[in-house]
Amino acid sequence: MNWPQLLSPDRLGASRPSERDPLRSPYIVDADRIVFSSAFRRLQDKTQVFPLADNDYVRTRLTHSLEVASVARSLGTRVGAVLVERHGLAPDFHASDFGAIVSAAALAHDLGNPPFGHSGEDAIRHWFKTSSVARKTRTELTADQRADFDEFEGNAQGFRIVTRLQMPDNPGLRLTCATLGAFTKYPRASRLPAGAKGGISAKKFGFFTAERAAFATVADCTGLIPRGRNRWCRHPLAFLVEAADDICYRLVDFEDGFRLQFLGYDEVRTAFLAVTGDAKDAARADKISDPKDQIAFLRAQAIGVSIQQAADAFLQHEPAMLAGKCDEELLNRPLPSSGALHDIKTRSKATIYATPRGVEIEAAGYEVLGGLLDVFYAAADDVARHGPRAARRSEKLLALVPAQFLGEGNRPVAQPYERLLRLTDFVSGMTDSYAVTLYKKVRGISLPGA
Repeated sequence: MNWPQLLSPDRLGASRPSERDPLRSPYIVDADRIVFSSAFRRLQDKTQVFPLADNDYVRTRLTHSLEVASVARSLGTRVGAVLVERHGLAPDFHASDFGAIVSAAALAHDLGNPPFGHSGEDAIRHWFKTSSVARKTRTELTADQRADFDEFEGNAQGFRIVTRLQMPDNPGLRLTCATLGAFTKYPRASRLPAGAKGGISAKKFGFFTAERAAFATVADCTGLIPRGRNRWCRHPLAFLVEAADDICYRLVDFEDGFRLQFLGYDEVRTAFLAVTGDAKDAARADKISDPKDQIAFLRAQAIGVSIQQAADAFLQHEPAMLAGKCDEELLNRPLPSSGALHDIKTRSKATIYATPRGVEIEAAGYEVLGGLLDVFYAAADDVARHGPRAARRSEKLLALVPAQFLGEGNRPVAQPYERLLRLTDFVSGMTDSYAVTLYKKVRGISLPGA
């Protein structure tokens, strides 16, 4: 692979190349389009770690995405400064272009997450595999289409959002192929041939069967190396998006755990100092009077060190990435802070990711999302199959579904796979609070005005 092609400013879905504005790079335009999208705004009420938190300090998916984008910009720019020189990319490309691409991709990286975080993804998988409502549709899908829902993945839903659902008449946000390539951490379809080798890029999938052709266009535009049927090598900048996300969820979530008193001051301080590896940081922190501000300072220092080490690892392995021979997370490589970061991740799983309240709400998410899919997909299926003979209840329920999730004339589409996709788009796009509120209403638990 080569950087001029990997950094392609061509826009997916555009009929002609866009003119480059000397004052505003195409990758900055990507970020602006993402920030002003409705899907991005909804992240303010989607779970990061603590579902439906009553503490306004705790991060949501929105603040998490902004922080990841900030780290990603630093990572990309630091790496870009070296690569521009290493590959003679000036004057066509600048270090800031790398930062802008990785930052834009990071802004979008969680757009496809359903309510209740990763448990929401599993709730959709569980519904499709076990619900009697979905049983008939299962038999009507191809093996590839069934895999889309058996293994439902927020990353694939995110690709669908930015390429199809946002501005559906456009279609999609028409982001550059460079940003879409960097966004796709898992450049493969939901079903792989038997015996296909793994690697981090194949851990999950990055696009549904419905968007396979769209991703193939992105891969062709950016020159991603094919790795067999419906699978490609990662865009190298996807490793930086992943690293920025990992840095934030390990260090920032740990800070949130302290603020909510699931972790003690001494433990968090010691963990952050182990990441920075600089004895001077302890003395500098001690000059700060408020313990919360001390932890915030040490978290910032730990992020800075992690950025430097991740960038160094990227630059070391960049030749292998371009050859399609690198398929391991940057933070899993032997970095100076690897042990400390691993300990933080392990401790977080045992504490802040397993709080009783969080587990209770996530467990309830199975009932909420499964219940909403049961209600609305059953209604759509009834109307699609029986037309005017459908139950009045089904017609009433579909009046609550926005037109974009149905079909022409606000009627459900006839094709089962497309119908299932659209109703899943509807439910997975909800915020946590709206999903709970709507579930209560359609189940008769809470009536309007009552």
